[in-house]
Amino acid sequence: MGEVHSHRIKILLLIEFLVYAESNGPPYSCDSSNPLTKSFRFCDAKLPINKRVQDLISRLTLDEKISQLVNTAPAIPRLNISAYQWWSEALHGVSRHGKGIRFNGSIASATMFPQVILTAASFDASLWYRIGQAIGEEARGVYNAGEAMGMTFWAPNINIFRDPRWGRGQETPGEDPLVAGEYAVTYVRGIQGDSFEGTQLKDGHLKASACCKHFTAHDLDNWNGFDRYMFDANVTKQDLADTYQPPFKSCVQKGQASGIMCAYNRVNGVPNCADYDLLTTTARGQWGFNGYIASDCDAVAIIHDNQGYAKLPEDAVADVLKAGMDVNCGSYLMKYTKSAVEKKKVLESDIDRALNNLFLMRMRLGLFNGDPKKLEFGNIGPDHVCSQKHQDLALEAAKKGIVLLKNSANLLPFSKINAMSLTVIGPNANTSQTFLGNYEGFPCKNITVLQALQKYVNHTTYHEGCSFVNCTNAAIDKAVHLAKEADYVVLVMGLDQTQEREKHDRTDLELPGNQEILITSVAQAAKGPVILVLLCGGPVDISFAKGNPKIGSILWAGYPGEAGGTALAEIIFGDHNPGTLQLQHLKIISP
Repeated sequence: MGEVHSHRIKILLLIEFLVYAESNGPPYSCDSSNPLTKSFRFCDAKLPINKRVQDLISRLTLDEKISQLVNTAPAIPRLNISAYQWWSEALHGVSRHGKGIRFNGSIASATMFPQVILTAASFDASLWYRIGQAIGEEARGVYNAGEAMGMTFWAPNINIFRDPRWGRGQETPGEDPLVAGEYAVTYVRGIQGDSFEGTQLKDGHLKASACCKHFTAHDLDNWNGFDRYMFDANVTKQDLADTYQPPFKSCVQKGQASGIMCAYNRVNGVPNCADYDLLTTTARGQWGFNGYIASDCDAVAIIHDNQGYAKLPEDAVADVLKAGMDVNCGSYLMKYTKSAVEKKKVLESDIDRALNNLFLMRMRLGLFNGDPKKLEFGNIGPDHVCSQKHQDLALEAAKKGIVLLKNSANLLPFSKINAMSLTVIGPNANTSQTFLGNYEGFPCKNITVLQALQKYVNHTTYHEGCSFVNCTNAAIDKAVHLAKEADYVVLVMGLDQTQEREKHDRTDLELPGNQEILITSVAQAAKGPVILVLLCGGPVDISFAKGNPKIGSILWAGYPGEAGGTALAEIIFGDHNPGTLQLQHLKIISP
Protein backbone atom coordinates (compact mmCIF):
# COMPACT_ATOMS: atom_id res chain seq x y z
CA MET A 1 0.00 0.00 0.00
CA GLY A 2 2.86 2.36 0.83
CA GLU A 3 4.35 2.08 -2.69
CA VAL A 4 0.96 2.65 -4.32
CA HIS A 5 0.36 5.68 -2.11
CA SER A 6 3.81 7.06 -2.93
CA HIS A 7 3.20 6.57 -6.67
CA ARG A 8 -0.13 8.39 -6.41
CA ILE A 9 1.54 11.30 -4.63
CA LYS A 10 4.16 11.57 -7.38
CA ILE A 11 1.43 11.71 -10.02
CA LEU A 12 -0.47 14.38 -8.07
CA LEU A 13 2.70 16.42 -7.66
CA LEU A 14 3.44 16.22 -11.37
CA ILE A 15 -0.11 17.33 -12.21
CA GLU A 16 0.18 20.19 -9.74
CA PHE A 17 3.47 21.30 -11.27
CA LEU A 18 2.11 21.16 -14.82
CA VAL A 19 -1.02 23.11 -13.87
CA TYR A 20 1.00 25.96 -12.39
CA ALA A 21 3.54 25.87 -15.20
CA GLU A 22 0.70 26.10 -17.72
CA SER A 23 -0.75 29.11 -15.91
CA ASN A 24 2.68 30.74 -15.89
CA GLY A 25 2.41 31.40 -12.17
CA PRO A 26 4.19 30.07 -9.10
CA PRO A 27 2.60 27.46 -6.84
CA TYR A 28 1.42 28.91 -3.54
CA SER A 29 -1.15 28.33 -0.82
CA CYS A 30 -4.01 30.56 0.35
CA ASP A 31 -5.10 31.55 -3.14
CA SER A 32 -7.42 34.52 -2.68
CA SER A 33 -9.57 33.32 -5.58
CA ASN A 34 -10.49 30.27 -3.51
CA PRO A 35 -13.51 31.10 -1.30
CA LEU A 36 -12.20 28.77 1.42
CA THR A 37 -9.17 30.96 2.00
CA LYS A 38 -11.02 33.58 4.05
CA SER A 39 -12.18 30.94 6.54
CA PHE A 40 -8.66 29.73 7.37
CA ARG A 41 -6.81 31.68 10.06
CA PHE A 42 -3.50 30.37 8.75
CA CYS A 43 -4.15 32.34 5.55
CA ASP A 44 -4.45 35.62 7.46
CA ALA A 45 -1.13 37.35 6.83
CA LYS A 46 -1.87 39.87 9.56
CA LEU A 47 -1.59 37.24 12.29
CA PRO A 48 1.78 36.25 13.83
CA ILE A 49 3.35 33.42 11.85
CA ASN A 50 3.51 31.08 14.85
CA LYS A 51 -0.25 31.46 15.38
CA ARG A 52 -0.90 30.76 11.72
CA VAL A 53 1.26 27.64 11.81
CA GLN A 54 -0.52 26.34 14.91
CA ASP A 55 -3.88 26.83 13.24
CA LEU A 56 -2.75 25.02 10.09
CA ILE A 57 -1.34 22.01 11.93
CA SER A 58 -4.49 21.72 14.04
CA ARG A 59 -6.54 21.19 10.89
CA LEU A 60 -4.45 18.29 9.53
CA THR A 61 -5.28 14.62 9.87
CA LEU A 62 -2.52 12.25 10.93
CA ASP A 63 -2.12 10.98 7.38
CA GLU A 64 -1.87 14.52 6.06
CA LYS A 65 0.73 15.37 8.67
CA ILE A 66 2.86 12.38 7.74
CA SER A 67 2.64 13.25 4.04
CA GLN A 68 4.39 16.56 4.77
CA LEU A 69 7.48 15.00 6.38
CA VAL A 70 9.20 14.18 3.09
CA ASN A 71 10.87 16.40 0.49
CA THR A 72 8.09 15.83 -2.05
CA ALA A 73 5.18 17.14 0.02
CA PRO A 74 1.81 16.66 -1.74
CA ALA A 75 -0.96 19.20 -1.97
CA ILE A 76 -3.83 19.22 0.53
CA PRO A 77 -6.63 20.54 -1.70
CA ARG A 78 -9.30 20.67 1.01
CA LEU A 79 -7.19 23.29 2.84
CA ASN A 80 -6.02 25.13 -0.25
CA ILE A 81 -2.41 24.04 0.50
CA SER A 82 -0.23 23.56 -2.58
CA ALA A 83 2.33 20.85 -3.16
CA TYR A 84 5.88 21.72 -2.16
CA GLN A 85 9.30 20.44 -3.11
CA TRP A 86 11.96 20.98 -0.44
CA TRP A 87 14.87 19.76 -2.55
CA SER A 88 16.43 22.41 -4.78
CA GLU A 89 20.14 23.11 -5.27
CA ALA A 90 22.07 26.35 -5.73
CA LEU A 91 25.69 25.61 -4.85
CA HIS A 92 27.14 28.18 -7.26
CA GLY A 93 24.06 29.13 -9.25
CA VAL A 94 20.48 27.90 -9.56
CA SER A 95 21.07 24.26 -10.39
CA ARG A 96 19.41 21.68 -12.60
CA HIS A 97 20.00 19.12 -9.84
CA GLY A 98 17.44 18.47 -7.13
CA LYS A 99 13.73 18.25 -7.89
CA GLY A 100 12.37 21.72 -7.31
CA ILE A 101 13.63 23.57 -10.40
CA ARG A 102 12.82 22.71 -14.01
CA PHE A 103 14.42 24.66 -16.85
CA ASN A 104 11.77 23.60 -19.33
CA GLY A 105 9.75 26.75 -19.88
CA SER A 106 10.49 30.41 -20.43
CA ILE A 107 13.72 30.12 -18.43
CA ALA A 108 16.29 27.72 -19.87
CA SER A 109 19.41 28.69 -17.92
CA ALA A 110 20.84 30.56 -14.95
CA THR A 111 24.13 32.28 -14.21
CA MET A 112 26.79 29.72 -13.33
CA PHE A 113 29.36 31.22 -11.00
CA PRO A 114 32.71 29.54 -10.30
CA GLN A 115 32.74 26.38 -8.23
CA VAL A 116 33.02 27.31 -4.55
CA ILE A 117 36.67 26.26 -4.06
CA LEU A 118 37.71 28.86 -6.67
CA THR A 119 35.44 31.63 -5.38
CA ALA A 120 36.86 31.07 -1.89
CA ALA A 121 40.37 31.60 -3.28
CA SER A 122 39.53 35.27 -3.84
CA PHE A 123 39.30 35.76 -0.03
CA ASP A 124 36.77 38.47 -0.92
CA ALA A 125 33.78 38.26 1.44
CA SER A 126 32.01 41.07 -0.39
CA LEU A 127 32.24 39.05 -3.61
CA TRP A 128 30.80 35.98 -1.88
CA TYR A 129 27.90 38.06 -0.61
CA ARG A 130 27.15 39.54 -4.02
CA ILE A 131 27.15 36.06 -5.57
CA GLY A 132 24.69 34.92 -2.91
CA GLN A 133 22.51 37.93 -3.67
CA ALA A 134 22.52 37.12 -7.38
CA ILE A 135 21.66 33.47 -6.81
CA GLY A 136 18.80 34.38 -4.48
CA GLU A 137 17.47 36.86 -7.00
CA GLU A 138 17.61 34.35 -9.84
CA ALA A 139 16.01 31.68 -7.63
CA ARG A 140 13.08 33.98 -6.88
CA GLY A 141 12.88 34.94 -10.55
CA VAL A 142 12.58 31.30 -11.59
CA TYR A 143 9.93 30.74 -8.92
CA ASN A 144 7.90 33.80 -9.88
CA ALA A 145 7.95 32.59 -13.48
CA GLY A 146 6.19 29.41 -12.36
CA GLU A 147 9.15 27.11 -12.99
CA ALA A 148 9.91 26.08 -9.42
CA MET A 149 8.07 23.96 -6.87
CA GLY A 150 10.05 25.27 -3.92
CA MET A 151 12.32 27.99 -2.60
CA THR A 152 14.46 25.97 -0.17
CA PHE A 153 17.96 25.51 -1.57
CA TRP A 154 20.34 22.95 -0.08
CA ALA A 155 23.50 25.04 -0.14
CA PRO A 156 26.13 26.00 0.92
CA ASN A 157 28.39 23.02 1.53
CA ILE A 158 30.64 24.16 4.38
CA ASN A 159 32.30 20.88 5.31
CA ILE A 160 35.99 21.12 6.08
CA PHE A 161 38.08 19.88 3.14
CA ARG A 162 40.53 17.99 5.33
CA ASP A 163 41.38 15.09 2.99
CA PRO A 164 42.58 16.48 -0.37
CA ARG A 165 41.39 13.34 -2.17
CA TRP A 166 37.73 13.96 -1.30
CA GLY A 167 35.69 14.19 -4.51
CA ARG A 168 33.36 16.85 -3.12
CA GLY A 169 36.06 19.14 -1.78
CA GLN A 170 35.45 21.28 -4.86
CA GLU A 171 32.06 22.27 -3.38
CA THR A 172 33.57 23.71 -0.20
CA PRO A 173 35.47 26.88 0.73
CA GLY A 174 38.46 24.72 1.72
CA GLU A 175 40.21 23.35 4.77
CA ASP A 176 40.15 26.40 7.03
CA PRO A 177 37.25 26.71 9.54
CA LEU A 178 37.45 30.52 9.62
CA VAL A 179 37.22 30.87 5.85
CA ALA A 180 34.43 28.28 5.65
CA GLY A 181 32.50 30.11 8.36
CA GLU A 182 32.88 33.51 6.74
CA TYR A 183 31.87 32.08 3.38
CA ALA A 184 28.76 30.55 4.95
CA VAL A 185 27.74 33.83 6.55
CA THR A 186 28.07 35.92 3.40
CA TYR A 187 26.50 33.39 1.03
CA VAL A 188 23.54 32.76 3.34
CA ARG A 189 22.90 36.45 3.96
CA GLY A 190 23.05 37.10 0.25
CA ILE A 191 20.69 34.38 -0.92
CA GLN A 192 18.17 34.90 1.87
CA GLY A 193 17.93 38.66 1.42
CA ASP A 194 19.69 39.80 4.60
CA SER A 195 21.96 42.81 4.93
CA PHE A 196 25.70 42.30 4.63
CA GLU A 197 26.15 44.66 7.57
CA GLY A 198 24.36 42.19 9.82
CA THR A 199 20.90 43.66 10.29
CA GLN A 200 17.94 41.35 10.78
CA LEU A 201 15.80 40.00 7.98
CA LYS A 202 12.83 42.28 7.37
CA ASP A 203 9.97 40.74 9.38
CA GLY A 204 11.78 37.42 9.07
CA HIS A 205 10.89 37.23 5.37
CA LEU A 206 13.17 35.23 3.08
CA LYS A 207 13.96 35.88 -0.57
CA ALA A 208 15.10 32.25 -0.71
CA SER A 209 16.10 29.76 1.98
CA ALA A 210 19.70 28.56 2.42
CA CYS A 211 20.67 25.29 4.10
CA CYS A 212 24.14 24.69 5.54
CA LYS A 213 25.35 21.13 4.99
CA HIS A 214 26.47 18.42 5.80
CA PHE A 215 26.25 18.52 9.60
CA THR A 216 28.89 17.29 10.65
CA ALA A 217 32.48 15.89 10.27
CA HIS A 218 31.72 14.83 6.72
CA ASP A 219 34.49 14.61 4.09
CA LEU A 220 34.47 11.10 2.66
CA ASP A 221 32.31 9.68 -0.12
CA ASN A 222 33.82 6.48 -1.46
CA TRP A 223 37.43 5.62 -0.76
CA ASN A 224 39.39 2.43 -0.16
CA GLY A 225 36.41 0.33 0.88
CA PHE A 226 34.77 3.04 3.00
CA ASP A 227 31.66 4.92 1.92
CA ARG A 228 29.76 7.86 3.33
CA TYR A 229 26.81 5.70 4.40
CA MET A 230 28.76 3.43 6.71
CA PHE A 231 31.62 5.70 7.74
CA ASP A 232 31.98 6.42 11.45
CA ALA A 233 34.03 9.57 12.04
CA ASN A 234 35.92 9.26 15.30
CA VAL A 235 36.42 12.87 16.32
CA THR A 236 37.72 14.26 19.61
CA LYS A 237 35.70 16.93 21.38
CA GLN A 238 38.50 19.40 20.76
CA ASP A 239 38.68 18.67 17.02
CA LEU A 240 34.92 18.91 16.78
CA ALA A 241 34.93 22.27 18.56
CA ASP A 242 37.99 23.68 16.78
CA THR A 243 37.52 22.36 13.26
CA TYR A 244 34.18 20.91 12.23
CA GLN A 245 31.59 22.90 14.16
CA PRO A 246 32.74 26.55 13.82
CA PRO A 247 31.48 26.95 10.21
CA PHE A 248 28.03 25.67 11.19
CA LYS A 249 27.92 27.82 14.30
CA SER A 250 28.75 30.90 12.20
CA CYS A 251 26.21 29.86 9.60
CA VAL A 252 23.46 29.72 12.24
CA GLN A 253 24.36 32.61 14.52
CA LYS A 254 25.87 35.18 12.15
CA GLY A 255 24.39 34.01 8.87
CA GLN A 256 20.88 33.44 10.27
CA ALA A 257 20.57 30.35 8.10
CA SER A 258 17.05 28.97 7.82
CA GLY A 259 18.11 25.39 7.15
CA ILE A 260 20.62 22.71 8.18
CA MET A 261 21.16 19.32 6.58
CA CYS A 262 22.36 16.43 8.74
CA ALA A 263 24.92 14.13 7.14
CA TYR A 264 24.93 10.41 6.30
CA ASN A 265 27.87 9.44 8.44
CA ARG A 266 28.06 8.68 12.12
CA VAL A 267 30.17 10.69 14.54
CA ASN A 268 31.59 8.61 17.36
CA GLY A 269 29.02 5.91 16.70
CA VAL A 270 25.86 8.02 16.44
CA PRO A 271 24.24 8.84 13.05
CA ASN A 272 24.16 12.61 12.58
CA CYS A 273 20.44 12.67 11.81
CA ALA A 274 19.67 10.70 14.97
CA ASP A 275 21.91 12.71 17.28
CA TYR A 276 19.82 14.72 19.79
CA ASP A 277 22.92 16.36 21.24
CA LEU A 278 23.95 17.56 17.78
CA LEU A 279 20.62 18.71 16.36
CA THR A 280 18.70 19.86 19.42
CA THR A 281 21.14 20.49 22.26
CA THR A 282 23.84 22.12 20.13
CA ALA A 283 22.17 23.64 17.05
CA ARG A 284 18.86 24.67 18.55
CA GLY A 285 19.79 25.01 22.21
CA GLN A 286 23.31 26.44 22.27
CA TRP A 287 23.32 28.25 18.91
CA GLY A 288 19.70 29.37 18.81
CA PHE A 289 18.84 27.80 15.45
CA ASN A 290 15.17 28.26 14.58
CA GLY A 291 14.93 26.90 11.06
CA TYR A 292 14.26 23.44 9.66
CA ILE A 293 16.56 20.41 9.62
CA ALA A 294 16.59 18.14 6.56
CA SER A 295 18.18 14.75 6.17
CA ASP A 296 20.59 14.05 3.37
CA CYS A 297 18.81 11.96 0.79
CA ASP A 298 17.87 8.54 2.20
CA ALA A 299 19.95 9.23 5.31
CA VAL A 300 17.05 8.02 7.47
CA ALA A 301 16.81 4.75 5.57
CA ILE A 302 20.50 3.94 6.02
CA ILE A 303 20.21 4.23 9.80
CA HIS A 304 18.31 0.95 9.64
CA ASP A 305 19.08 -0.54 6.24
CA ASN A 306 22.86 0.00 6.14
CA GLN A 307 24.19 0.99 9.53
CA GLY A 308 21.96 -1.25 11.60
CA TYR A 309 21.84 1.44 14.25
CA ALA A 310 18.05 1.10 14.42
CA LYS A 311 16.61 -2.40 14.85
CA LEU A 312 13.37 -1.60 13.04
CA PRO A 313 12.40 0.97 10.40
CA GLU A 314 10.07 2.49 12.97
CA ASP A 315 13.01 2.88 15.34
CA ALA A 316 14.87 4.89 12.70
CA VAL A 317 11.83 7.15 12.30
CA ALA A 318 11.62 7.63 16.06
CA ASP A 319 15.36 8.29 16.35
CA VAL A 320 15.40 11.14 13.83
CA LEU A 321 12.15 12.83 14.86
CA LYS A 322 13.06 12.77 18.53
CA ALA A 323 16.57 14.00 17.70
CA GLY A 324 15.13 17.10 16.05
CA MET A 325 15.15 16.35 12.31
CA ASP A 326 12.13 17.75 10.45
CA VAL A 327 12.02 16.61 6.83
CA ASN A 328 13.27 13.42 5.19
CA CYS A 329 14.80 13.66 1.74
CA GLY A 330 13.39 10.37 0.55
CA SER A 331 10.28 8.34 1.34
CA TYR A 332 11.20 6.54 4.57
CA LEU A 333 9.10 8.73 6.86
CA MET A 334 6.18 8.45 4.44
CA LYS A 335 6.38 4.66 4.67
CA TYR A 336 7.01 4.06 8.36
CA THR A 337 5.83 7.00 10.47
CA LYS A 338 2.23 5.76 10.68
CA SER A 339 3.32 2.35 11.96
CA ALA A 340 5.80 4.06 14.32
CA VAL A 341 2.85 5.95 15.85
CA GLU A 342 0.79 2.77 16.05
CA LYS A 343 3.67 1.01 17.81
CA LYS A 344 3.93 3.98 20.20
CA LYS A 345 7.51 4.71 19.19
CA VAL A 346 6.53 8.17 17.94
CA LEU A 347 4.01 10.59 19.40
CA GLU A 348 1.86 12.82 17.24
CA SER A 349 3.43 15.70 19.12
CA ASP A 350 6.81 14.67 17.66
CA ILE A 351 5.34 15.06 14.20
CA ASP A 352 3.74 18.39 15.11
CA ARG A 353 7.12 19.70 16.29
CA ALA A 354 8.64 18.95 12.89
CA LEU A 355 5.67 20.36 11.00
CA ASN A 356 5.90 23.58 12.97
CA ASN A 357 9.41 24.16 11.62
CA LEU A 358 8.42 23.18 8.08
CA PHE A 359 5.33 25.34 7.71
CA LEU A 360 7.04 28.21 9.51
CA MET A 361 9.66 28.13 6.76
CA ARG A 362 7.12 28.11 3.94
CA MET A 363 5.35 31.06 5.51
CA ARG A 364 8.59 32.99 5.94
CA LEU A 365 9.07 32.53 2.19
CA GLY A 366 5.69 34.16 1.63
CA LEU A 367 4.10 31.03 0.19
CA PHE A 368 0.96 31.31 2.34
CA ASN A 369 0.26 34.98 1.68
CA GLY A 370 -1.48 34.73 -1.67
CA ASP A 371 0.12 35.33 -5.03
CA PRO A 372 3.88 35.87 -4.35
CA LYS A 373 4.17 38.01 -7.48
CA LYS A 374 2.10 40.66 -5.69
CA LEU A 375 4.25 40.62 -2.56
CA GLU A 376 7.69 41.79 -1.39
CA PHE A 377 9.78 39.89 -3.95
CA GLY A 378 7.11 39.83 -6.64
CA ASN A 379 8.92 42.27 -8.92
CA ILE A 380 11.75 39.77 -9.51
CA GLY A 381 11.01 38.21 -12.88
CA PRO A 382 12.68 36.22 -15.67
CA ASP A 383 14.65 39.30 -16.73
CA HIS A 384 16.61 39.02 -13.49
CA VAL A 385 17.89 35.58 -14.52
CA CYS A 386 21.06 35.64 -16.65
CA SER A 387 21.08 39.43 -16.45
CA GLN A 388 24.15 41.20 -17.76
CA LYS A 389 24.92 42.32 -14.21
CA HIS A 390 25.07 38.72 -13.03
CA GLN A 391 27.12 37.57 -16.01
CA ASP A 392 29.60 40.36 -15.33
CA LEU A 393 29.75 39.21 -11.70
CA ALA A 394 30.50 35.65 -12.83
CA LEU A 395 33.43 36.98 -14.87
CA GLU A 396 34.66 39.08 -11.96
CA ALA A 397 34.50 36.06 -9.65
CA ALA A 398 36.44 33.86 -12.07
CA LYS A 399 39.19 36.47 -12.52
CA LYS A 400 39.51 37.08 -8.78
CA GLY A 401 39.69 33.39 -7.94
CA ILE A 402 42.22 32.19 -10.53
CA VAL A 403 45.68 31.92 -8.97
CA LEU A 404 49.03 32.50 -10.66
CA LEU A 405 51.32 29.79 -9.25
CA LYS A 406 54.38 30.43 -11.39
CA ASN A 407 55.58 33.08 -13.82
CA SER A 408 59.32 32.61 -14.26
CA ALA A 409 61.02 34.95 -16.71
CA ASN A 410 57.84 37.06 -16.72
CA LEU A 411 56.29 34.96 -19.49
CA LEU A 412 52.87 36.38 -18.70
CA PRO A 413 51.17 38.43 -19.89
CA PHE A 414 51.44 37.73 -23.61
CA SER A 415 51.83 40.75 -25.85
CA LYS A 416 48.92 41.46 -28.18
CA ILE A 417 50.72 41.03 -31.49
CA ASN A 418 48.48 39.90 -34.31
CA ALA A 419 51.35 38.22 -36.11
CA MET A 420 52.02 35.78 -33.27
CA SER A 421 51.02 32.14 -33.56
CA LEU A 422 49.49 30.19 -30.70
CA THR A 423 48.89 26.49 -30.09
CA VAL A 424 46.38 25.37 -27.49
CA ILE A 425 46.68 21.79 -26.29
CA GLY A 426 44.78 19.71 -23.76
CA PRO A 427 41.56 17.80 -23.05
CA ASN A 428 40.13 20.79 -21.13
CA ALA A 429 40.96 23.36 -23.81
CA ASN A 430 37.86 23.10 -26.00
CA THR A 431 35.11 22.27 -23.53
CA SER A 432 33.06 24.53 -21.32
CA GLN A 433 31.39 21.72 -19.35
CA THR A 434 34.47 21.18 -17.20
CA PHE A 435 34.26 24.81 -16.06
CA LEU A 436 31.02 24.17 -14.21
CA GLY A 437 32.13 21.58 -11.66
CA ASN A 438 29.33 19.65 -9.97
CA TYR A 439 25.82 20.64 -8.84
CA GLU A 440 25.83 22.80 -11.93
CA GLY A 441 22.95 24.27 -13.89
CA PHE A 442 22.56 25.30 -17.50
CA PRO A 443 24.83 28.34 -18.04
CA CYS A 444 23.75 31.56 -19.71
CA LYS A 445 26.73 31.40 -22.08
CA ASN A 446 29.30 28.81 -23.13
CA ILE A 447 32.79 29.79 -24.21
CA THR A 448 35.86 27.57 -24.08
CA VAL A 449 39.44 28.59 -23.37
CA LEU A 450 40.24 27.95 -27.03
CA GLN A 451 37.42 30.20 -28.25
CA ALA A 452 38.39 32.95 -25.83
CA LEU A 453 42.05 32.86 -26.86
CA GLN A 454 41.13 32.90 -30.55
CA LYS A 455 39.62 36.35 -29.99
CA TYR A 456 43.13 37.58 -29.24
CA VAL A 457 45.14 35.55 -31.78
CA ASN A 458 44.01 34.94 -35.36
CA HIS A 459 46.53 32.20 -36.03
CA THR A 460 45.60 29.61 -33.41
CA THR A 461 45.94 25.84 -33.74
CA TYR A 462 44.48 23.25 -31.39
CA HIS A 463 44.90 19.63 -30.43
CA GLU A 464 43.22 17.84 -27.54
CA GLY A 465 46.39 15.88 -26.68
CA CYS A 466 44.26 13.28 -24.91
CA SER A 467 40.81 12.16 -25.99
CA PHE A 468 39.61 12.39 -22.41
CA VAL A 469 40.89 13.83 -19.14
CA ASN A 470 41.89 10.35 -17.94
CA CYS A 471 44.51 10.52 -20.74
CA THR A 472 44.99 6.78 -21.09
CA ASN A 473 45.99 7.45 -24.69
CA ALA A 474 47.95 10.61 -25.48
CA ALA A 475 48.69 11.85 -29.01
CA ILE A 476 52.10 13.12 -27.96
CA ASP A 477 53.68 13.20 -31.44
CA LYS A 478 50.91 15.39 -32.91
CA ALA A 479 50.95 17.73 -29.90
CA VAL A 480 54.76 18.03 -30.06
CA HIS A 481 54.63 18.83 -33.79
CA LEU A 482 52.16 21.68 -33.23
CA ALA A 483 54.17 22.99 -30.29
CA LYS A 484 57.33 23.20 -32.39
CA GLU A 485 55.57 25.34 -34.99
CA ALA A 486 53.96 27.92 -32.69
CA ASP A 487 55.38 31.02 -31.05
CA TYR A 488 53.46 30.32 -27.83
CA VAL A 489 51.86 27.23 -26.29
CA VAL A 490 49.05 26.98 -23.72
CA LEU A 491 48.35 23.59 -22.15
CA VAL A 492 44.91 23.23 -20.56
CA MET A 493 45.02 20.14 -18.37
CA GLY A 494 43.79 18.93 -14.96
CA LEU A 495 40.70 17.05 -13.83
CA ASP A 496 36.95 16.94 -14.42
CA GLN A 497 33.94 15.20 -12.90
CA THR A 498 35.09 11.79 -14.14
CA GLN A 499 38.03 12.14 -11.74
CA GLU A 500 36.46 13.84 -8.68
CA ARG A 501 32.82 14.14 -7.78
CA GLU A 502 30.12 13.02 -5.36
CA LYS A 503 30.47 9.27 -4.64
CA HIS A 504 33.95 9.29 -6.18
CA ASP A 505 37.07 10.17 -4.20
CA ARG A 506 40.58 10.03 -5.64
CA THR A 507 43.27 7.62 -4.48
CA ASP A 508 46.21 9.93 -5.22
CA LEU A 509 47.02 13.53 -6.18
CA GLU A 510 48.71 12.88 -9.51
CA LEU A 511 47.46 14.13 -12.85
CA PRO A 512 45.54 11.31 -14.60
CA GLY A 513 47.09 8.91 -17.08
CA ASN A 514 49.69 10.34 -19.42
CA GLN A 515 49.05 14.01 -18.70
CA GLU A 516 52.44 14.56 -17.06
CA ILE A 517 54.26 12.92 -19.98
CA LEU A 518 52.28 15.01 -22.47
CA ILE A 519 52.98 18.26 -20.62
CA THR A 520 56.71 17.54 -20.27
CA SER A 521 57.09 16.45 -23.91
CA VAL A 522 55.29 19.51 -25.29
CA ALA A 523 57.25 21.86 -23.03
CA GLN A 524 60.54 20.31 -24.12
CA ALA A 525 59.68 20.65 -27.82
CA ALA A 526 58.26 24.20 -27.74
CA LYS A 527 60.27 27.17 -28.95
CA GLY A 528 60.04 28.88 -25.59
CA PRO A 529 58.48 28.32 -22.17
CA VAL A 530 54.86 27.17 -22.16
CA ILE A 531 51.86 28.04 -20.03
CA LEU A 532 50.17 25.31 -18.00
CA VAL A 533 46.54 25.90 -17.01
CA LEU A 534 45.04 23.51 -14.45
CA LEU A 535 41.30 22.96 -14.09
CA CYS A 536 40.57 21.02 -10.91
CA GLY A 537 38.71 21.31 -7.61
CA GLY A 538 40.97 19.19 -5.46
CA PRO A 539 44.77 19.67 -5.43
CA VAL A 540 47.11 17.96 -7.89
CA ASP A 541 50.83 17.24 -7.57
CA ILE A 542 52.67 19.32 -10.17
CA SER A 543 56.07 19.26 -8.51
CA PHE A 544 57.48 18.04 -11.85
CA ALA A 545 56.50 21.40 -13.38
CA LYS A 546 57.62 23.65 -10.57
CA GLY A 547 61.33 23.56 -11.40
CA ASN A 548 61.05 22.91 -15.13
CA PRO A 549 62.29 26.09 -16.89
CA LYS A 550 60.38 25.15 -20.05
CA ILE A 551 57.12 25.49 -18.08
CA GLY A 552 57.24 29.24 -17.60
CA SER A 553 53.81 29.94 -16.13
CA ILE A 554 51.24 27.92 -14.20
CA LEU A 555 47.66 29.05 -13.58
CA TRP A 556 45.25 27.25 -11.25
CA ALA A 557 41.73 27.94 -12.49
CA GLY A 558 39.65 25.59 -10.34
CA TYR A 559 36.30 25.13 -12.07
CA PRO A 560 35.76 28.78 -13.02
CA GLY A 561 32.12 28.79 -14.09
CA GLU A 562 30.52 29.99 -17.30
CA ALA A 563 32.94 32.92 -17.72
CA GLY A 564 36.07 30.85 -17.11
CA GLY A 565 37.29 30.87 -20.70
CA THR A 566 37.05 34.64 -20.95
CA ALA A 567 38.69 35.11 -17.55
CA LEU A 568 41.67 32.96 -18.50
CA ALA A 569 42.14 34.72 -21.83
CA GLU A 570 42.05 38.13 -20.15
CA ILE A 571 44.66 36.99 -17.62
CA ILE A 572 46.92 35.44 -20.23
CA PHE A 573 46.85 38.61 -22.37
CA GLY A 574 47.13 41.04 -19.48
CA ASP A 575 43.64 42.54 -19.37
CA HIS A 576 43.46 41.33 -15.78
CA ASN A 577 46.27 40.85 -13.29
CA PRO A 578 45.68 37.90 -10.93
CA GLY A 579 48.39 39.33 -8.69
CA THR A 580 46.01 42.03 -7.39
CA LEU A 581 44.45 39.69 -4.81
CA GLN A 582 43.55 41.54 -1.59
CA LEU A 583 43.55 39.26 1.46
CA GLN A 584 42.17 41.96 3.74
CA HIS A 585 38.72 41.49 2.19
CA LEU A 586 38.18 38.59 4.59
CA LYS A 587 38.25 41.00 7.53
CA ILE A 588 34.99 42.66 6.56
CA ILE A 589 32.89 40.44 8.80
CA SER A 590 35.43 38.91 11.16
CA PRO A 591 35.88 40.80 14.43
